[in-house]
Amino acid sequence: MSLPNCPACDENYTYEDGALLVCPMCTHEWTAAETDVAQTDEQESVIHDAVGNELQDGDAVTVIKDLKVKGSSSSIKVGTKVKSIRLLHDASDGHDIDCKVDGFGPMKLKSSFVKKA
Repeated sequence: MSLPNCPACDENYTYEDGALLVCPMCTHEWTAAETDVAQTDEQESVIHDAVGNELQDGDAVTVIKDLKVKGSSSSIKVGTKVKSIRLLHDASDGHDIDCKVDGFGPMKLKSSFVKKA
């Protein structure tokens, strides 16, 4: 079984002491459950587009579906390119991209309706 690196100093000299994992370099102690939670949080914080590409702040994306805009009679058409997106990792409503769409202004989009340009 391979033990994880120390979360405090990232050294690989970790050893087990009962239920705890210990780093002899910085004397940091933690449980294996804390390591599992940290790894799950890292995986959940990554935002992907509709085809599975990882998105990052500042990327340009293209809309893959006509999107109706609430309060407007027009819609965002397929193929509309949106530059300089900002990702919202704590979005509760699923709109995890904050951006400015030409002709519409600032708005939030769902990553499932865009692909990386």
